[in-house]
Amino acid sequence: MLSESSEIAERSSEDAERSSETVEKAEGAPRPHRILSVPSFKGCFPDSNVVQLTAAAKWGVTPVRNREDAEARKKELVYIDASPYYYVDRLHQSIPYLVPRAAILLQDIGQAFFDSLHVKGIPLHRFIVTSVLRTEEDVARLRGFNQNATENSCHLYGTTFDICYNRYKTVEDPDGPKRREVRNDSLKYVLSEVLRDMREQGRCYIKYEVKQGCFHMTVR
Repeated sequence: MLSESSEIAERSSEDAERSSETVEKAEGAPRPHRILSVPSFKGCFPDSNVVQLTAAAKWGVTPVRNREDAEARKKELVYIDASPYYYVDRLHQSIPYLVPRAAILLQDIGQAFFDSLHVKGIPLHRFIVTSVLRTEEDVARLRGFNQNATENSCHLYGTTFDICYNRYKTVEDPDGPKRREVRNDSLKYVLSEVLRDMREQGRCYIKYEVKQGCFHMTVR
């Protein structure tokens, strides 16, 4: 049975070969960069809720009571559901606001993801943000049907967001030709490279969430 790192390396090699097919074979045309991923998702993104809460309390707002309170806090919070670099999912237990520091981080991750896809010869895709700022009412409602949900959530502070790693939005002209399909695993590997770089630059804490299928991260 292959280890996680061995399996990633094997799949990445296959994906790099597929990526090469997207680059014209003209003389002198640059070859796309390889997809390398990270050695281990859990090992590279281990930051617990306790660690992230410390950063959230430092950089975040006082927890927002409800949506009306959020609307009154526009000087502290930035609306983030309007970017060409990522897609905000339909939110049920959160609202699309972050503190400016976290909003800049999210935008930078989106731009870096686009850049990385480009140099690897992969059609552009937007990653999907699945959870953002939660109000105290959101957390109370969430805990009503999910006892594992923490009462003191990092999402309360506007510093934290979740990026889904198993769904993506293809960037294409609705009236133009269809883009070739790209495996979600391939996009996950590229995204993990970008997130590892951001974390190593000291810009965020990240937890790889298996059950939720997301990268849970807090700005620092």
